[in-house]
Amino acid sequence: MLLTVDVGNTNTVLGVYDGAKLTHDFRIETAKGRTVDEYHVLLATLIDLAGIARNEVSASILASVVPNLNDTLSSAVQRAFGHEMLVVGPGIKTGMPILYENPREVGADRIVNAVAAYERSGGRAVIVVDFGTATTFDCISQKGEYLGGAISPGIHISAHALFSRAAKLPRAEIDRPPRAVGRNTVHSMQAGIVFGYVGLVDGLVRRLSKEMGDEPMVIATGGLARLIEPDSETIEAVDDYLTLDGLRILFERNA
Repeated sequence: MLLTVDVGNTNTVLGVYDGAKLTHDFRIETAKGRTVDEYHVLLATLIDLAGIARNEVSASILASVVPNLNDTLSSAVQRAFGHEMLVVGPGIKTGMPILYENPREVGADRIVNAVAAYERSGGRAVIVVDFGTATTFDCISQKGEYLGGAISPGIHISAHALFSRAAKLPRAEIDRPPRAVGRNTVHSMQAGIVFGYVGLVDGLVRRLSKEMGDEPMVIATGGLARLIEPDSETIEAVDDYLTLDGLRILFERNA
């Protein structure tokens, strides 16, 4: 079995694959202060609770946007499962030309998403919208080239800035309001956050598509993708496990 690990700034998502099938997935907090021993215990416990024998986890792959956790998690996996972890980074075979000015600047998660999305698109141009701590937009050409993209503040970051800078505004749950014209303060804030973000996504996707000179497929992933997708005019599909699947594909290309 293959263990896939996607380390984000806020959460870390893990998946266990039996061949091409995702059999288990877990979401934990990305805790930068955890030690190797703590991650070792946590990983082993999750696998045990899933009813998987540790010796069945024969390989693993990591994509991380928190570089100082790479060695910690690699060591924890070595202790828990007895093998060396493959880390997505310079030198890994992606099968995708990276047309960024400096390819080393592209986050590992963005490359992983791009690989999985292009595979899913069946050879179409594609844009990936990943709703994480930051919301990233990644553009892949019909030829399977990573063209670049855009990065904007995530929904939670935007909402936190509003709550913390406006003394009279209460903290509101990030949820879809009943209408755009809010009739109380909470609904007004939700309308601005949610519908405003829908406008950001659709506007940016249209601009990116125009610059690409194509009609790309648009795939969304990440924690709040399903909140935004129903009101979006550009998102065609939501894939909660896009990054994990991309890690599986990259492992197979580098096995």
